[in-house]
Amino acid sequence: MYRISQVIDAPQIDSVQEEVVRELECLDLASRITPGARIAVTAGSRGINQIDTIIRQVIDVLKGHGASPFIVPAMGSHGNGTAQGQRDILRSLNITEDTMGVEVLSSMEVVEAAVSSHGFPVLVDKYAAEADGVVVINRVKPHTEFEGHIESGMMKMMAIGLGKHEGCFQVHKQTVNYGYSTIIPEIGGIILDRLPVLFGIGIVENAYDETALIRACLPENLIREEQALLKKAKTYMARLPFDQFDILIVDEIGKNISGTGMDTNVIGRIMFVGEPEPVKPKITRIVALDVTDSAHGNGLGIGLADFTTRRFIDKLDTTAMATNAIAAMTPEKVRLPIALETDRAAVEAAFQTIGAVPPDKARIVHIKNTLEISTLHVSQALTAEVENSKDLVIDKKLGPLAFEDSGRIKKVKL
Repeated sequence: MYRISQVIDAPQIDSVQEEVVRELECLDLASRITPGARIAVTAGSRGINQIDTIIRQVIDVLKGHGASPFIVPAMGSHGNGTAQGQRDILRSLNITEDTMGVEVLSSMEVVEAAVSSHGFPVLVDKYAAEADGVVVINRVKPHTEFEGHIESGMMKMMAIGLGKHEGCFQVHKQTVNYGYSTIIPEIGGIILDRLPVLFGIGIVENAYDETALIRACLPENLIREEQALLKKAKTYMARLPFDQFDILIVDEIGKNISGTGMDTNVIGRIMFVGEPEPVKPKITRIVALDVTDSAHGNGLGIGLADFTTRRFIDKLDTTAMATNAIAAMTPEKVRLPIALETDRAAVEAAFQTIGAVPPDKARIVHIKNTLEISTLHVSQALTAEVENSKDLVIDKKLGPLAFEDSGRIKKVKL
């Protein structure tokens, strides 16, 4: 095995606090906020870099204009579809009443804002619907289950996140028949029109999960700005540098890494009804060894793997997984693959099921997770491609793929 690095363009903001202030100064909020106005600020469940700092800075600016902001969880069915579960997720992101200096109003109660063109109710969080204004804050990035002009970002947070468990379920029902690329813009657009959206904050991260860009936008410009941010995000996103290989070993998956546990744009597997599978990469076997602690037992995405470990299975909260998968119409992603007792047994099983490929010729990639792929481990069989690429560098020869006596894969710096 060899450790290699990808040469990736990765711009980074020096101070997210200063950038938020600069962006908001361009919106002329003094003329848009009535003193004492109750402003709902959304907070999602994703592991966005410095999201607590960004939200706190937005809150401080709102307070500076005389507003009375509060936080609403906007994460659909996450947190086991309960108000307390969503509070717990925010706490794991350092978003609490103490750290933010405002109330966190968590409820699964929703109100009907409208009816979609397909006859389904458009549902939104009760507290957001009753607010004098709403601030939508989310990372803009490629979605894990479709491609379109609008994918994962502020519009999705309005369409699905603010819909809580019931609204999320109504949206995903429609995506099965009419497609994400149609439903997300429609439902997000309805909420944008019906709720008193004050402004949006779109965040783009680089390949190292660092904040690369922050954009504040007024509601009338939000869709156009999100489309531009999505194009930028796609240029920054890291991908696995090989189109075809035999085995991918993933140390950990989890909801804090991707909504699907493993980013489908990275692994080349989607498994969603009506959406085509990616052309590349083509990976014969995927081994997922563990689930992150931050996932709180939600191992959604394990269905994208072929093998896992008993350790992974023992950590799962199957109720949380079922709630998430049913609401998102993705039962495929919580199907359990073959689970072996140790990392070694799982990896060996992968070797045994790649066909007539001897181990020394096997094309293997080993990563920590699908977010952190600027550095990865590859087998001898892939080094010729590495040497012929201007975007890849061999850092170090590591020796054989090795395991501890307990069967755990040896921890080598990725």
